[in-house]
Amino acid sequence: MRRFGRFLVIGVIGFVADAGMLGALLMWTPLGVYSARLVSIAFALAVTWLLNRLITFGPSSRPVAVEGARYGGVGIATSAINYLAYSAFLWAMPDVPIIVALVVASVVALAFSFAGYSRLVFDR
Repeated sequence: MRRFGRFLVIGVIGFVADAGMLGALLMWTPLGVYSARLVSIAFALAVTWLLNRLITFGPSSRPVAVEGARYGGVGIATSAINYLAYSAFLWAMPDVPIIVALVVASVVALAFSFAGYSRLVFDR
């Protein structure tokens, strides 16, 4: 349970990184809500890999490049779930604030990401 608690804290930090980057991109670039989200997800994925490696799980026994590739593979899969939930929510409810879609999508992807990272990336 302690590991999952740390994972949630890192997830909140990743969410803030994701939301902050999304907001900045929407404010300062011509990107729309869908293309900007692709960039913000990638940014949050990099932030959470570093923090999960340092705080939540610790480094795996694999070389950093292998660990990073595995993290990226799980991250891409869970990011796809996250992005699809985000897009579907915005499509179904276009008048809802973007942050609501971001929260819903992040919660949907949470269980998938913890299971994948704890079993496929940082397993011992």
